[in-house]
Amino acid sequence: MSGRIHLIGCGGIVSGDLTAPLVEADAVVVEDGAIRHLGPRIDVDRADTVIDVRGGLVAPGLIDAHAHPVVGDFTPRQNALGWTSRTLHGGVTSLVSAGETHWPGRLKDGVEAAAICAAAHLTSRSRQPGCSRVFGGALLLDRGIEESDIEALHRLGVRRLGEIGLGSEKDPGRIAALVAFARSLGWVAPLHFGGASVPGSSVVDGDLARAVAPTVISHANGGPTARPVEEVLELIEETDAAIELVFAGNSRAAATIARNLAERGELHRLQFGTDTPSGTGVVPLGLLRAVTEAVSLGGLDPVDALCAATGVTAERYGLVAPVPPGASGGAGSERGLGRIAAGAAADLVVLAPALGSESEDAAESMRRGNLPAVALVVVDGEVAVRRSSTTPPPARPVI
Repeated sequence: MSGRIHLIGCGGIVSGDLTAPLVEADAVVVEDGAIRHLGPRIDVDRADTVIDVRGGLVAPGLIDAHAHPVVGDFTPRQNALGWTSRTLHGGVTSLVSAGETHWPGRLKDGVEAAAICAAAHLTSRSRQPGCSRVFGGALLLDRGIEESDIEALHRLGVRRLGEIGLGSEKDPGRIAALVAFARSLGWVAPLHFGGASVPGSSVVDGDLARAVAPTVISHANGGPTARPVEEVLELIEETDAAIELVFAGNSRAAATIARNLAERGELHRLQFGTDTPSGTGVVPLGLLRAVTEAVSLGGLDPVDALCAATGVTAERYGLVAPVPPGASGGAGSERGLGRIAAGAAADLVVLAPALGSESEDAAESMRRGNLPAVALVVVDGEVAVRRSSTTPPPARPVI
């Protein structure tokens, strides 16, 4: 379903911008893969498709800031096929690689690390139909990686390191130098923080975080084992790094960290991920669960939490979507993700209370700790999911 789409009857529109988190509108017009108009007054006669979301909460498509893809829709970590298509049904329209750690036969040397990163980046530039958008290619700092490798990958369009601490390079001084060089080029540098995740990995504590100066403290609530929460709160106080909360971590620690960031007025530092596929599994609703727990247990405002899971993350990583073929804007053009604003890429999710819920709206469902239903997903301006196969059905389906 494509063409000019009008979403009407919106019970709220989340902007993705923490400075103005709600849009003063009840309708969204989508055309040529972009958001064209927001407002209370739209001419539905000009629409190819009119969808009444019946009071659903419209938000930018959710962004999983911590995924571990390989290539395509298969993950060898859990021998699972179709994980990115199921993730789309969880309202996640974009997945950001934190490193292709599960690549079969990975030898953990510099030449191979650069080759895997290049392959993952180049093969993920086009979204597979029916699947979440994947931003693949995150360079793991294995032994032998040089600044010249980072420069070569930069020319290809790579803009992220994989989780610092997962690579085979263990010298803190060398890691810090490579991170500083990558960041000087504008790369995002996430640090694996917490206990060991798999055999062969190591514990990363606050001392290494201070020495390396990462862009993001990944899975600050554990991936899967959390460090003492006091250590995380010290890093929040002493650094300006972004703080990531993940599904595959410690829920109690996540609640404390979320509450601390809110009290400090620093939700602009918050992002959400799943840290999957991993030993925890393949969890299509993991991102939605992580956000909901930050609301219900950590006391975050639902709209603010959704902004952190969308526009805040997109801005930090510089996430953009190519203009679809044939759309106005021209070949080679790009549109920003994570926002609901005129001209932004039309990646949207409609959230509603699940059938049987005591809540009247999605925000209240999240406050009570219940996952909202995914009632509709739009990607590249086209309806990709009419009703989720992974969430419960909405109490009020879109029509």
